Amino acid sequence: MNKRGFGIIPIAFLCLVTGCDRAKERKDFVQTYPVTQPISIDTVISKEFVAQITSLKKIEIRAQEKGFLEKIYIDEGQYVRAGQPLFRIMPQVYQAELAKANAEFQQALIELENVSTLVQNNVVAKNQQSMAQAKVNAAKAEKKLAEIHLSFTDIKAPFSGFINRLPLKLGSLINEGNLLTTLSDNSRIYGYFNVSEQEYLHYQNHSEDRASNKVSLIMANGDKFPNQGKIETIDGEFDAETGNIAFRANFVNSGNLLRHGSTGKIEMMVPLKKAIIIPQKATFEIQDQKYVFVIDRTGHVKSKSIHVAHELQDLYVVGSGLSTSDVILLEGVQKVKDNQRISAKMMDPKKAIASLQLKAE
Repeated sequence: MNKRGFGIIPIAFLCLVTGCDRAKERKDFVQTYPVTQPISIDTVISKEFVAQITSLKKIEIRAQEKGFLEKIYIDEGQYVRAGQPLFRIMPQVYQAELAKANAEFQQALIELENVSTLVQNNVVAKNQQSMAQAKVNAAKAEKKLAEIHLSFTDIKAPFSGFINRLPLKLGSLINEGNLLTTLSDNSRIYGYFNVSEQEYLHYQNHSEDRASNKVSLIMANGDKFPNQGKIETIDGEFDAETGNIAFRANFVNSGNLLRHGSTGKIEMMVPLKKAIIIPQKATFEIQDQKYVFVIDRTGHVKSKSIHVAHELQDLYVVGSGLSTSDVILLEGVQKVKDNQRISAKMMDPKKAIASLQLKAE
């Protein structure tokens, strides 16, 4: 019995020692992970701004005389050319006024002729001739005014463009100033968009990188408008409430695709000098804050928050928190823990960006 008992102790002791060795091996095992470094490059980013689309010219067509709407020559949405008739207000009253003014003018001419004869014969004083001449001038002005009033009954397009809504129907009694329609010249369109003060200053201070002030327009359906536009003007002051300033871009509207009141986004390409770039794959997020794991000289990983200034395809532009001398974990950010020791396998930053499918985990 005693001999059997003494035989068990060495076996148990051997198992204990073997288990400890295996535990020590597991504890000493260090997982290898690929790491890389941030890279500094010159790049270009795109920024989008909500745009308000307006026509090159958009005016209200209003009646300049009162009367019944006798003719409507156009329809809603129709394209008209400059000088094309649009409406006609019943002209009979104004025709009669013109006839009356013309008769009074002729009468004044006859009176002037008679008075001139009497003056030559010294029958009346010379000032009578001056008074008769003044009556002729007044009658001529009244005749001209009557012609203008009559011309206002025929309403024509001041420029080529598209007719909008027709609020009044044929036969309506209209007064001077009533809105008949609006006319829009869409051959070119303006895109107004608001820019922050910081972005405005960057734009003004990097004139050499503007690429001729070219911008693109993303339409409401997500398609890109075929023609590029050009920034033409900037407002003279910032909005006190929003802190923004308005830019205006001009686009050639081929085929009149865009209309006044359309919506879209202006896409502006912004150059960045010596931007610090890292793969999105190397980041993780906690409560809307981006982090990376930085590897110290002892091989331990330390979480570090970063500020992402811009987002590119599979890449982040780091605004602060990292430098090109830092070493960051490239893969496995969801597997390691803070202060964990790893074996780092360095990957060249350019190869990391070029060869990997860099997706944020």
